[in-house]
Amino acid sequence: MGDWEMRPASGADVEAVAELRAVVLRGDLERLGRYDERRVRQRLRDGFVPEHTWVIEVGGAFAGCVSLRPTEAAHWLEHFYLAPHLQGAGIGGAVLRTLLERCDRDGVLVRLNVLQGSPARRLYERHGFAVESEDPVDVFMVRVPRR
Repeated sequence: MGDWEMRPASGADVEAVAELRAVVLRGDLERLGRYDERRVRQRLRDGFVPEHTWVIEVGGAFAGCVSLRPTEAAHWLEHFYLAPHLQGAGIGGAVLRTLLERCDRDGVLVRLNVLQGSPARRLYERHGFAVESEDPVDVFMVRVPRR
């Protein structure tokens, strides 16, 4: 799985995260006919909240990020991106497990949306997320806290 850790994000991380988002989502967005070179980065910049975001580092180097944004009814898992060369090595599952354990302790419902056809959906299903609704672009999923 590698030597990974999470650290709190800062405003200085936004461009690295925006670039990673563009790389990670490109295939799915192109398949859905929705890839725009500028928009994919700008949407991240517009929604980046360092206070709710962690940077994932592997061997001390930037490898990804994840956000857990609290709302009144649930936490939203957002901006979960891992460098392509690290995907499939168990790091994403370990990061997700760490965050979900916190939510379980606090009894918090977790929601997310994933692009239609994205292989990330299988990761979320393995961790207890179920489809709540879907549209032509997104699949909205929810996970109830485990006791």
